[in-house]
Amino acid sequence: MSDTSSILEMARGAIIEQFDVEVGKVINNILDPNTEPAKKRSITLTVDFTPSADRQNVTVQATAKSKLLPNNAIKTGIYIGADTSTGEIQAYELMPNIPGQLAFDGEETEEPKIFKIAAGGR
Repeated sequence: MSDTSSILEMARGAIIEQFDVEVGKVINNILDPNTEPAKKRSITLTVDFTPSADRQNVTVQATAKSKLLPNNAIKTGIYIGADTSTGEIQAYELMPNIPGQLAFDGEETEEPKIFKIAAGGR
């Protein structure tokens, strides 16, 4: 019996293929700039063995699952107030630079968007 191989090669290599798919997901998650770069990701390969009542046959079921990191939270700030002429509640996104000011990369800071807020009971 020198031609033995790994049990993971069963199902014509589908178990290994499933594991490799999860490796691809982990690598994509690591390369995603919206996730924490240094935190660990993991893959769990579960192989269940269910024997028949006479113990002659065993059903083998394998599942590969990856544990990925979620995207980083996106943080921003808003300035809130009311339009004095209409009383309408509004919010402005806080910008890192003054509108119209040039950043180091040469981009001009846009005017902040005005968000109209629906107030309860108004």
